[in-house]
Amino acid sequence: MAVRKRAKHEYRVFRLASWEAFLKLVTNPPYSHWAFRGERDERWPLFSSLSRYLQNFGVATAAWPAQEARILRIFKRKAHQFLDKPPDLDDDFQWLALMQHHGAPTRLIDFSWSPYVAAFFALERTLADGVVWAMNPARIDSSRAPKPVRMDPRVKRNFERYFLKGSHHFIWMGEPHTMNRRLIAQSGTFAVPGVLDVPIEEMLSDADQENILAKIVLTNPVRETGMRELYRMNITFATLFPDLDGLAKSMGYELEFHWGYNPRTMERYHT
Repeated sequence: MAVRKRAKHEYRVFRLASWEAFLKLVTNPPYSHWAFRGERDERWPLFSSLSRYLQNFGVATAAWPAQEARILRIFKRKAHQFLDKPPDLDDDFQWLALMQHHGAPTRLIDFSWSPYVAAFFALERTLADGVVWAMNPARIDSSRAPKPVRMDPRVKRNFERYFLKGSHHFIWMGEPHTMNRRLIAQSGTFAVPGVLDVPIEEMLSDADQENILAKIVLTNPVRETGMRELYRMNITFATLFPDLDGLAKSMGYELEFHWGYNPRTMERYHT
């Protein structure tokens, strides 16, 4: 296991070459009680899908608050056609979680209380080095937010008042009051950034990041063993997305796995 040299207060970066090294790291303090996020390319900054979309398609920064409010408003007006019990119209965070669940770009950043779920998302479709980000919810610094206001987006109108404006460098972490099936299956939680144009790791650059954030790079050799062990733990697309879409997506890894032999080498397992 390699640990990158870092400046004072910078987050730790681990570069792991084995599944065993990952297990040892995430099952012991300090990371055993942190939240985790897996991404298939370790070069990606820690942005939300909304931030990536706005940046990738050249939406002017000055328009971001209005455009984010616009898609939230449109979704609320039209989603009722497909919902038996829509969220309360004033519960913006619940609506954002629903949007995220169905693939809309939002500022919510998916994390999981399970390092294994995060490892699955880091490894499943990667052809390079994946990454598991670890963040300590107990130490997320919201002191830069206006005080003594509580920044919880579940509080009525807090999302509109403090998040849409995009002027406060803080992060809130938690779940909506009502959790959907995927969020439950993935042991999910959300990081909600106060700004959209700065990645999480830079937003925390003036804090003691060593106790808040860590970057765990899973080099490509980890994938074969890691995916096999996650499969044996029943962590697949079919279980993390408990619907027909998840089942269909899980067929990808079934192409790589067989109980009787190794499909890559055709070597039969000893009985």
